Order: sequence, then structure tokens, then C-alpha cells
Amino acid sequence: MDKFIPLSVPNLKGNELKYVTSAIEDEWVSTGGAYIKQFESNIAAYVSSAGAVACQSGTAGLHLSMLAYNIGINDEVIVPALTFIAAVNPVKYVGAEPIFMDCDDYLCINIEKLKEFCETECIMRDDKLINKSTGKHIKAVIAVHVFGNMVDMENLMRISKQYNLIIIEDATEAIGTYYIKGQYKGKFAGTIGNIGVYSFNGNKIITTGGGGMVVSDNTGILSNIKYLSTQAKDDEVYFIHNEVGYNYRMTNLQAALGIAQLEQLENFIKIKQDNYNHYQSNGIKLLPFDKNIRANYWFYSYETQKRDEFIKFLDDNRIQTRPIWQLINRLSPYRSYQSYKIEKAVEYWNKIVNLPCSTNLSKIAIDHVVLKIKEFANCKHKDI
Repeated sequence: MDKFIPLSVPNLKGNELKYVTSAIEDEWVSTGGAYIKQFESNIAAYVSSAGAVACQSGTAGLHLSMLAYNIGINDEVIVPALTFIAAVNPVKYVGAEPIFMDCDDYLCINIEKLKEFCETECIMRDDKLINKSTGKHIKAVIAVHVFGNMVDMENLMRISKQYNLIIIEDATEAIGTYYIKGQYKGKFAGTIGNIGVYSFNGNKIITTGGGGMVVSDNTGILSNIKYLSTQAKDDEVYFIHNEVGYNYRMTNLQAALGIAQLEQLENFIKIKQDNYNHYQSNGIKLLPFDKNIRANYWFYSYETQKRDEFIKFLDDNRIQTRPIWQLINRLSPYRSYQSYKIEKAVEYWNKIVNLPCSTNLSKIAIDHVVLKIKEFANCKHKDI
């Protein structure tokens, strides 16, 4: 098979062209237009949240969420070491400082270690969780639902109540994932904590090319986020701005694309799950998804002891893969910040490779990837 097999590309075979053409014909192509409100409404209805605010990216959504909850200088935020850097950068945007936490076997933030950290490394003072080593207020946790899996939200929410922590759900990779068991049965990723953020980047399960969405049941917070994302405009006629705002708006063209993509989301998830199972049924063991959730199966994680050689071998065979992200606490801007028992994340960083997982990936293409994986295992390194 000579055709290049990409890691993750968009599937635009629905009403995308129809809706985008309509937006163009109506001449509403920028940050105003009916499709934006409709997309917000459709997302809110899909995840059963009180409301939603469209924005320029998932990163912008996280930044706005932190601003809305007054997280800033002298605050600290617990974040995962194993995540894309966009989940952590907004902490610095607002002047706060991160504390890095290890991952669990689903690659999400390790709740047991988080609990241990709160119990042993912190004290409660005036209803605030205070870091004993810095004296600063730990105000929030950014819970990243990695690759469509889900953080242990039941235990995280218990911890948040005990220590008065704001929970910001980074569900940028997990739209469509929800609990099928337990206390939060039927609740979607992004709707359990104080606020949730989705991303529609080009490689996500649904895309607007770029773009994000903030969801919450707190309509006051959402109203403030809308205000901040549209340049904090208090008077649209005379251009009065009483706060520093941001140009974090989504365009009408993007929203039109998003509406069409959302119409296909459930089918995309079914395809993702079928393809995941096809890899597994052909002998390719992938990292599991939590049995308590209906995952969206966004990315497929394969473990190998020969990560770099494996990636190069598949690349030489025109198959695109990628390693998991470099641990954020190891990167130059973040090396000086506190980390707590980062162990499992190091193990996974050394051996995880993401395999092709697009929703338009054919079974023939998957079979070819499987063939090459087995060829590598049998002929190159039998210990992978």
C-alpha cells in the first residue's frame, strides 16, 4: 500500500459545504452571525449544560475560564505533567503558578496522588488550601480528559468539596465522552466540574478548523466569559470598555462548519470505536479506556519499548504516528515549578505512540498499519 496514512485528519462529508456556503451567501463571515448562536445552543443541548460560549480556541476557553474565576497572582493551580502544553500555559497567562501532578493508567491526572498531596503538603486556612512549601493559595485544578478518556471525576469532586477547589475541565479531547455508571451516569466530560472547555482544532473528532467552546451551568460565569471574549464592550455604539477584554471570538464560518460536524459526532464516535476494536481484534494491544465511560475514542495509544525506532519505521512506510507529549514539567518555561511524585507519566512518555485514528480511515488502511506493526515486531525488535 503506497498511499500515505495520516495520524488524524478531518472528515468533512456532511453538511459542511452547505452551511458554510450559506454563511458566505449571507455575507456573515466574521465574528457575528446566526450560526455562532446556533452552534452554542446545539453544543449546550448535546451535553445538557445551561449554556455555552463559542471562542477562538480551546486555549482561549481555558484562559477565559481562569479569568472568570479570578485566578491570578499569588494563586497556584494543580495541573497534569502529562498533557499538551496548551492546558498549562493559561495558568501563566493569568499570573498564577502550576503544580505538576502525575498521571494514572488512563493517562489522566492521578487522583490518589492529588489527594495525598493535599493531605500531606498543604494545610487549610480560612477555607483555602495553602501550599506549605510556598505559602500560596491553591485555588483550582485543571482536569484534562486525555485522548477521550476521563479523569476520575467522582473522587476529584469529593476532593474539590473538601478543599474548596475550582475544577476546570479541559475536555478539549473528549467531547462526546460521558459516564455510563456511577454517581455521574449520563454526565458528559466538561459538565461535572465548575466549567468545561472543548476544542475544535483540525485533528479533533469534530473540527471548525480552529475554535473552542466553554460550557457551564453557571450562567453568570458564562455571561462574563462572553463579555471578556468580545473585547469587554460595555457600549457597542460609543465603544465604552470598562475592563481589559480579548479578541477570542469564533467566526460565523467556523460555527457553520461546527454545526455540520456536530451532526455527525455520534457516528464519528461509532467509527472510532469500531476502528479501535479492529486494531485490537488483529492483535494490536492498545491502552484501554475506562469501563465506566462511553469514550469518544479520539486517540489510540500503543505501547512499545522501542518508541523512536518504531516511529521511524512506520514513517519510512508512509504511516504517520506520534509520541505522547513531552512532560510539561521538563520544558524550559516550567522546570522551576513544583512537581509531585512524577513517576508513571515518565514511564508512559517513554513508550506511548499514537496510531492512525481518523474517522475516514478504512479497514484496509488499518490492516496495512497492523501488518507493518507486526513486521517491526517480528523482524526488528521482538521485545516491543
